[in-house]
Amino acid sequence: MADRTAPNCHLRLEWVYGYRGHQCRNNLYYTAAKEIVYFVAGVGVVYNTREHKQKFYLGHNDDIISLALHPERVLVATGQVGKEPYICVWDSYTVQTVSILKDVHTHGIACLAFRPRGTGTCLVSVGLDSKNTICVWDWRRGKVLAAAPGHTDRIFDISWDMYQQSKLVSCGVKHIKFWSLCGNALTPKRGVFGKTGDLQTILCLACAKDEVTYSGALNGDIYVWKGINLMRMVQGAHGSGIFSMNACEEGFATGGRDGCVRLWDLNFKPITVIDLRETDQGYKARGENSRGLSVRSVCWRGDHILVGTQDSEIFEVVVHDRNKPFLIMQGHCEGELWALAVHPTKPLAMTGSDDRSVRIWSLIDHALIARCNMEEPIRCAAVSTDGIHLALGMKDGSFTVLRVRDMTEVVHIKDRKEAIHELKYSPDGAHLAVGSNDNSVDIYGVVQRYKKVGECIGSTSFITHMDWSTDSKYLQTNDGSGRRLFYRMPSGKEVTNREELKLVQWASWTCVLGPEVNGIWPKYSDINDINSVDANFNNQVLVTADDYGLVKLLRYPCVKKGAKFKKYLGHSAHITNARWSHDYQWVITIGGVDHSVFQWKFVPERKSKEALHIAPQETLADSNSEESDSDQSDVPEMDSEIEQETQLTYRRQVYKEDLPQLKEQCKEKHRATAMKKRERAPGNGVKLHFIHGYRGYDCRSNLFYTQTGEIVYHVAAIGVVYNRQQNTQRFYMGHDDDILCLAIHPLKDFVATGQVGRDSSIHIWDTETLKPMSVLKGFHQLGVCALDFSADGKRLASVGLDDNHTIVLWDWRKGEKLSAMRGSKDKIFVVKINPYLPDKLITAGVKHMKFWHKAGGGLIGRKGNMGKMETMMCAVYGWSEEMVFSGTCTGDICIWRDMFLIKTVKAHDGPVFSMHALEKGFVTGGKDGIVALWDDTFERCLKTYAIKRAVLAPGSKGLLLEDNPSIRAISLGHGHILVGTKNGEILEVDKSGPITLLVQGHMEGEVWGLATHPHLPLCATVSDDKTLRIWDLSPSHCMLAVRKLRKGGHCCCFSPDGKALAVGLNDGSFLIVNADTLEDLVSFHHRKDIISDIRFSPGVGKYLAVASGDTFVDIYNVMSSKRVGVCKGCLNYITHLDWDKRGKLLQVNTSAKEQFFFEAPRGKRQTIPATEVEKIDWSTWTCVLGTSVEGIWPVISEVTEVTAACLSNDRKVLATGDDLGYVKLFRYPVKGKYAKFKRYVAHSTHVTNVRWTHDDSLLVTVGGGDTCLMIWAHEPEGHREIKQCDSEESDIGSEDDGGYDSDVMRENEINYTIKALSTNMRPMTGVKPHLQLKEPSVDERQGVVRGSRPPVSRALPQPEKLQTNNVGKKKRPIEDLVLELVFGYRGNDCRNNVHYLNEGADIIYHTASIGIVLNLTTSCQSFYVEHSDDILCLTINQHPKFPNVVATGQVGDAGDMSATSPSIHVWDAMTKQTLSVLRCFHAGGVCSVSFSATGKLLLSVGLDPEHTITIWKWQDGAKVASRNGHTQRIFVAEFRPDSDTHFVSVGIKHVRFWTLAGRALLSKKGVLSSIEDARMQTMLSVAFGANNLTFTGTISGDVCVWKEHILVRIVAKAHTGPVFTMYTTLRDGLIVTGGKERPSKEGGALKLWDQELKRCRAFRLETGQIIDCVRSVCRGKGKILVGTRNAEIIEVGEKNAACNILVNGHMDGPIWGLGTHPSRDVFLSAAEDGTVRLWDIPEKKMLNKVNLGHPAHTISYSPEGDMVAIGMKNGEFIILLVASLKIWGKKRDRRSPIQDIRFSPNSRYLAVGSTESAVDFYDLTLGPQLNRINSCRDIPSFVMQMDFSADSSHIQISTGAYKRLVYEVPSGKQVTEQAHIDRITWTTWTSVLGDEVIGIWSRNSDKADVTCACVSHSGLNVVTGDDFGMVKLFDFPCPEKFAKHKRFLGHSAHLTNIRFTNGDRFVVSAGGDDRSLFVWRCIHTPH
Repeated sequence: MADRTAPNCHLRLEWVYGYRGHQCRNNLYYTAAKEIVYFVAGVGVVYNTREHKQKFYLGHNDDIISLALHPERVLVATGQVGKEPYICVWDSYTVQTVSILKDVHTHGIACLAFRPRGTGTCLVSVGLDSKNTICVWDWRRGKVLAAAPGHTDRIFDISWDMYQQSKLVSCGVKHIKFWSLCGNALTPKRGVFGKTGDLQTILCLACAKDEVTYSGALNGDIYVWKGINLMRMVQGAHGSGIFSMNACEEGFATGGRDGCVRLWDLNFKPITVIDLRETDQGYKARGENSRGLSVRSVCWRGDHILVGTQDSEIFEVVVHDRNKPFLIMQGHCEGELWALAVHPTKPLAMTGSDDRSVRIWSLIDHALIARCNMEEPIRCAAVSTDGIHLALGMKDGSFTVLRVRDMTEVVHIKDRKEAIHELKYSPDGAHLAVGSNDNSVDIYGVVQRYKKVGECIGSTSFITHMDWSTDSKYLQTNDGSGRRLFYRMPSGKEVTNREELKLVQWASWTCVLGPEVNGIWPKYSDINDINSVDANFNNQVLVTADDYGLVKLLRYPCVKKGAKFKKYLGHSAHITNARWSHDYQWVITIGGVDHSVFQWKFVPERKSKEALHIAPQETLADSNSEESDSDQSDVPEMDSEIEQETQLTYRRQVYKEDLPQLKEQCKEKHRATAMKKRERAPGNGVKLHFIHGYRGYDCRSNLFYTQTGEIVYHVAAIGVVYNRQQNTQRFYMGHDDDILCLAIHPLKDFVATGQVGRDSSIHIWDTETLKPMSVLKGFHQLGVCALDFSADGKRLASVGLDDNHTIVLWDWRKGEKLSAMRGSKDKIFVVKINPYLPDKLITAGVKHMKFWHKAGGGLIGRKGNMGKMETMMCAVYGWSEEMVFSGTCTGDICIWRDMFLIKTVKAHDGPVFSMHALEKGFVTGGKDGIVALWDDTFERCLKTYAIKRAVLAPGSKGLLLEDNPSIRAISLGHGHILVGTKNGEILEVDKSGPITLLVQGHMEGEVWGLATHPHLPLCATVSDDKTLRIWDLSPSHCMLAVRKLRKGGHCCCFSPDGKALAVGLNDGSFLIVNADTLEDLVSFHHRKDIISDIRFSPGVGKYLAVASGDTFVDIYNVMSSKRVGVCKGCLNYITHLDWDKRGKLLQVNTSAKEQFFFEAPRGKRQTIPATEVEKIDWSTWTCVLGTSVEGIWPVISEVTEVTAACLSNDRKVLATGDDLGYVKLFRYPVKGKYAKFKRYVAHSTHVTNVRWTHDDSLLVTVGGGDTCLMIWAHEPEGHREIKQCDSEESDIGSEDDGGYDSDVMRENEINYTIKALSTNMRPMTGVKPHLQLKEPSVDERQGVVRGSRPPVSRALPQPEKLQTNNVGKKKRPIEDLVLELVFGYRGNDCRNNVHYLNEGADIIYHTASIGIVLNLTTSCQSFYVEHSDDILCLTINQHPKFPNVVATGQVGDAGDMSATSPSIHVWDAMTKQTLSVLRCFHAGGVCSVSFSATGKLLLSVGLDPEHTITIWKWQDGAKVASRNGHTQRIFVAEFRPDSDTHFVSVGIKHVRFWTLAGRALLSKKGVLSSIEDARMQTMLSVAFGANNLTFTGTISGDVCVWKEHILVRIVAKAHTGPVFTMYTTLRDGLIVTGGKERPSKEGGALKLWDQELKRCRAFRLETGQIIDCVRSVCRGKGKILVGTRNAEIIEVGEKNAACNILVNGHMDGPIWGLGTHPSRDVFLSAAEDGTVRLWDIPEKKMLNKVNLGHPAHTISYSPEGDMVAIGMKNGEFIILLVASLKIWGKKRDRRSPIQDIRFSPNSRYLAVGSTESAVDFYDLTLGPQLNRINSCRDIPSFVMQMDFSADSSHIQISTGAYKRLVYEVPSGKQVTEQAHIDRITWTTWTSVLGDEVIGIWSRNSDKADVTCACVSHSGLNVVTGDDFGMVKLFDFPCPEKFAKHKRFLGHSAHLTNIRFTNGDRFVVSAGGDDRSLFVWRCIHTPH
């Protein structure tokens, strides 16, 4: 039989012909060594033109499409396509990988660019995904610094600004964007094309100094940008698109589609043109093809220019001799490349392609030596046997024969219509066979001038491959349907009798079908993806080429499917053909889509010694393919133990991580029951005391000595630290599922443990304090199976249990992933970091050993070289960095140098499971139970210890189950050898020989049986491991006796006197043994199914009840040993049994949750009502059903079962165990559903049994899968223990949360609108103005074109649109607005947002999207305006290193990292400089921010449904950790003032105490149970005290005081209403609280407390409100700053309690009414809050306010400014006298809101417009009774704005139907004639409608509107406000649609009103959502 291994010879890539010019650009550069770097297919090529040599970079596994050169020009970055594409940074000198960047992009990487300045540490990449994601990397560390969606359409180029570190430019389809990088945010600004040039596609970029960017456009122009604006154009730089632009010291080079290269100087003045179309070289040289040459890439270096073309050619041009370009590389282009033939006697290869050219390549000179262009695309080629003729098969069905010598045509024949796929000359040279797509092969006679002599027509499908026999008498063919046929030659008759073919020898073998090549196909598949095969008969190897771009080498013949192979990557997509050269020196392969020709050198079998010196070329996918592993396929028997271990998957039905969601889902179903009062949790608890067990059966090397000589190991979900002197254990309980591996830090003080989990975690913890130092998560699925620390202790390597066994290298203290890579398909057992070079590591496992080194964010692995790869079980590094020793599954030790096996030493019989390196030597342990000590070279075995019972020392804590148990872990220290066995024993071997057993547990298999002794501290267990064991529960903690059983057992029970022990076995038998000696007393075997429970009756134990899986309970008389009764009637497996006290009644539970009662001894079934069951006195209670235990079933009982229960002997506490590994305690009886409990995690999977000891002092539990016996100490009530017992009271929260408060409610339920997505504020109807069709004017109807009136017109001149009498002589337009003042503060739904700065000289607060710094002495405001949407939270950095550093968080929509994502800005309050922008995933917005004690970390909380909590290193924009916070709203989270790792979050029924460990956030719920009847309320605020005290303010007005996470005290009614805010003063620890309270003598809404919140002093805020509601407090020197719900900021003096109001604002919005005084700089505002306020701009303050008692809607001054009219929401209007503020008159003629109110210019009329679609006129001269004199009717919708004409005779009205109407005053008649309307001059213009202002409507106002407008007094400008919160400035009039304007941001969504003040000095804008007034200073254009 043929050898089934992979061949020993291999291929080495020697040359690649071609260059990728299609669909790629800017991919050709000079390196520092003057070599040329480019790529083709999946290979990076470095070409040395001087020596004509190529080097290859093979790190990619798919097409490379982008390339960038590092500024130092040695390193190259390349990006590829693919589902999970990655970027490789590699060294062009050594072609080795330096770094791999992965896991961000999808589809592919379109562009790359290194940052030019400095060391080029940053790399930017652009993806091909739908969002064209842009990503900035720290490439050395493989870390993403920032990412953002790039653009909706393709991006073609990206470039860093040379002179500004953090600026980038990207361009592409119809856009150019200018990016700035700050923090982790990339913020784009779109380039403004403006009027200078057309918006068009930009193809390439180069940045110059002074913010100038040059870009090449699709039309051949060069666009020059300054900042973001288009400055000028260089027109017609190229004839068409400019594809490439390259900047160098001398200037710029551009290359275009027109085939020209142009050089420009540094100011972009032209230097010269190089026209490549005139060259006489190259594929398109002689103009045969119309398209001409197209330049895709240029590189200018000194006097050389490189040019890459669309047609896979590279030219080099010397500048001073520019009309002679050299063609230095060429390849095929467009279309696919299919034809390949090799010359029969010379080293030549011929190729032909769809580009219609045929080319001849010299394999020795690596050059193209001839080329000829044909008429048709070429599909196949063949050279005649004498090498004279070259035949080419064409796509159109013809074939042509050329002379090789001079490429002249011999003959051209067309007999077929469809493509020719294959042609071959016969070996005797007489015939040519031609196979076509027409399913036939034609035979032509060569000498008869190619006359057709035969035809083969057996195929039903197209012909794919053909071969001749050596005697030229037969032809075999393959066709597309997978059939292999034979024909006689030359007639073409089909051979049907296979006998005559037996002796045929084939001249060549290129067929893919046939017995000789069966092995090329995988075992169980029928795919046909292999395109080409060629056999090398001499060396007996076969080369194949397939659709996946793989070249494979197999043995020939290979008869069995799925043969082993070696594979080589390089080609990207399908390889169309592969051929050996005539002398078998080379293999030539050609790629279909990549147009390239690869030449591989064949390296025949060599001695492996020589191979040692040739490092194989490094690749990511090794040449020895993953699938093949080059092993014998007939694998030797695997050791049974290893076999079992490889099968384990550790998958869980339910992962603990998923429980919260499951609970939420289940809660919905059970809302009703949840409302009932639930039983409270028991007062007493238990504490883990001791565990019998060690996990040895499937884990290895998991047992160590710590620094202090204790022993650390793991079992179940617990890390155990065992003190062997005192025989005590301490536990690390941070895990919540099985721990699978353990590694110890080199200093032996920290331990790392990895667990099972859907997203499994690794904990690094301190063995002394048992506290977690760091938790690593987020990379391993299913579980972590191997760990190792580096020698310096800084790094940790881990391996996951996912299908690829991912390897991750961590900086564990920071919690950072440094690198990751798929490890291997096969299971990995061990990972080790090289102690000398922490960048290197090894992994070993099933059939492999791999050597890795770190490269950026990836790892590069190579397989160890050994002939037949064995399974490795353990490995260690030796005494030097290249020595590695590994133990195999056959008992050998392999010794490796680097990656080569030097020798093997036989060490054990059976697998070597563990080894340990010592100073001078090694120790190994194996399945044979022997510990061996070796010298440092494994030459001599110095000593062996056999683990035997005979040598067990007397002090042992148990008994050895068998001699020579399999050894799974070995460790040395303290003069002893520590050994862990598969049987769960831990032994200490003294160097002199005696062995002490320290700890033991059951072996593999589930433990179900558990019984405690009736009066001694003993218990018995029985397990599937076929043993029965007796354990001592007293402090000696040891196993007293063990007995092996025939079968595994499931249950056991002591007799009432404790002398006998009954054991039920899995085969249906049971026995009774003597409880001391464990010898048999009796045994029975009456049942077939498992015995599931067994019980002696109480008292004297007269009866024994035996329950079995086959639904019966048998009752035996113990004395007579006879069966006396059978209980029948159960339908399912019986799970639990209990006797009553009298021994007469049995209670039975079944697996179908049925409960039955039977009478003993006959077994008669009884029906007992539930009420009676409770009265019965049960001897024991271990059942899980019935009303008295109803509450033990959890909410999520669908996915988990309660498996066991046990009632304490004092009948007070019920303990239960369940499938999720929880042990729970309930207060008995447990009535009502979902009782509260205390819960303990220690077991990993299901808890199978729980039992109390006879005196209730201990609780004993056993675990199923984890084989443990755990002993818990019972801590009775009154024993105040503080420890982790999160009793899950929150399963269904108690509904009572301390009451209801409207403010809290509003804050919780508010949905913040995103400005960019906002919609109409008013209920508008109709068509928007810019979409309405215009009606032609009178003039136009008459055929007069507007503006073409005769120059001297007799008509009156057109009147002014607007009366402009009150402006000085010269009218000057306004060119800009500058924000001067803001009246407003966001207090009604934000908190903790007012702070002192600069020792109290300034204060900082926010409103809308603006941060405001107010100087208290000058009252000047300055603004931070970088936020794009509303600010929701603000905090200041209190660390002296960061003075005046502020963080503000804003609203945003989805957290997709785009510009509308929520973000946090960190900025300097004094300079307003942005220090960092953090884009975050908090969808919805950021509602709380807090700096840590050192000021370096920032904590943020999101409004997303998960209420995520994130911690940032804000200076680098790096996210440190993130985690879901709570299911309901979190209001505040704050760092402890003295910590960088501890913080507290509070919210709806929630308080949590968090710790940052590495990158993980660990949290504890607040524990309330320590205070009677304490309930979890909604918590609103938090403050801190010394000694770990935390204070939280609640909704009820109480303050809770916590010590760590335990509630210790409640300060009742600190305020009468909710405590909204608390502030901890850092310097003296005093605490300020603010709440909601009615001001009274004793109390106030503001209080100052001592450090412990025991004494306080209250302050009253003199605001005149009925209820004060404080939302923010801050304490400075002797002053307290208060922000209130009513938008006031007040400063309170601590000594004299004097209040000083610093800031006023409207408390509820929107502010609808706005009126500016006709002659002074004051204005009025009227709002929903029922107040009218008067504001003074020069004085910067509120002068007065009037409470109207009803929401006000509009306000207006009379022309003289002596009266004010106010329109109300209820339809009433009021007229006040300004001087006295007395009411002059009021009237209510309407029932709905007044929208606008106006005095006529002559002060006679008052017009009142309302929502009732009416305008009423009142004559003021008739006195204050205000009788309506008339009204305007037929208004189509509600009135929005009104304006009077200058002569008071007309009024214009804008309405909600987008219609503007004009009426006469006071008659109310509508004016419809346009000509009439055009002549009216208006006093004011506030309408948003009308032809004069059509230009103010923008394109994207489909959902939102322009809400308000105002024309300046000069009549030259109009300002508008809209629903997006923008203020815009236009010229007036603006009759053209989409007029140009300036926009000013700052308001929240929905502006309600806007006005110019007198003299056009200021613009005042009023906000809807933000309740704020903005005052903008107008900047007029200079004269």
